[in-house]
Amino acid sequence: MKAKEFLNQAYLLDQRIKSKTEQIQSLNELATKCTATLTGMPRNPNHGGSTMADAVCKIIDLQNEIAADMDRLVQIKKDIVDVIGKVDDVKFRILLEKRYLCGETWEEITVSLYHNRRWVFRLHGKALDEVQKILDSGETSH
Repeated sequence: MKAKEFLNQAYLLDQRIKSKTEQIQSLNELATKCTATLTGMPRNPNHGGSTMADAVCKIIDLQNEIAADMDRLVQIKKDIVDVIGKVDDVKFRILLEKRYLCGETWEEITVSLYHNRRWVFRLHGKALDEVQKILDSGETSH
C-alpha cells in the first residue's frame, strides 16, 4: 500500500460514516412523515409493508454499520499514529498529524507552520517518502 493511500484511510472512512449519518437523518425524516391512511378500500396484497417500518429497519442497519465503521476507524487511526510516531523528523510528524489525523486543509497547515504552500508540499513529499520506507520495512502493526 502506498503511503498516501495508507494515511488517507481514516479520512475516507470518516466520510463514509458522515454519509451514513446523513442517510439516517433522511430516513428519520421519512419515518416521521409517514402517516396511516384509513379508507374503506381493500389493500393490494402485492404491496410491501409500511414505509415507516422499512425506514426504521434501514435506520437500524445503518446504525449497526456505523458502529462497525467507528471501530475500524479507531483501529486505523491507531495504526496511522503508530506509523507517524516512527517518523524521525519532528516537522514531518507535525505535518502528517495535522493533515491526516486532524484533517486540516493545506491552507491551515501553511498558516500554522509559518511557511508558504510550496514549502509545505515539498515537506509533505519528503514526509510521505519516510512513511513509505516505514511501510515497506514492515515496521507497522497493520
